[in-house]
Amino acid sequence: MRYSFTGKNITLTDSLKDRAMSKIDRLERRLPKDAEVSVIFSVERQDNKIEVTIPLKKRILRAEVTENDMYAAIDSVIDVLEKQMVKYKTRLRDKNRRDSSYNEEMSYLPAEEIISDENPLKIERTKRFALKPMDAEEAVMEMELLGHGFYMFRNSSTDEVNVVYKRNNGSYGLIEPEY
Repeated sequence: MRYSFTGKNITLTDSLKDRAMSKIDRLERRLPKDAEVSVIFSVERQDNKIEVTIPLKKRILRAEVTENDMYAAIDSVIDVLEKQMVKYKTRLRDKNRRDSSYNEEMSYLPAEEIISDENPLKIERTKRFALKPMDAEEAVMEMELLGHGFYMFRNSSTDEVNVVYKRNNGSYGLIEPEY
């Protein structure tokens, strides 16, 4: 695995890097050999925050933890990543099992008895709307007027679809596509 460490308002010591690497190495058996791990340490007021991002082929593993102690934050962020990985692997395994058993069941049932299986990730509602060209500030105002947590719009300066969202700390974020 390849590591990249970044520090914001903190000087990175070798012991911090070594602790993070040794903890992340626990995940190594579940990750590809050429995985890139991005670790960002930051200190804001008295809070120590660590963000770990691991891009994989079809998804991104990302965890962010804030603690009083940086070493405790490292331990917590690894626990969060392990839970994400187990959940993802279990979901894939269950889907594969469900698909194979579903195919077997379908071969025995007459066509009129086939009923769709219940998917836990069911989309209940689809909404369509025209994307108005506007800048990010206008989109934030629209989002606040609607009382939503995010708002999709066409950026007037780039002519691409963007999303603005409200962050946990009350500030706003902007998501732009990357090609």
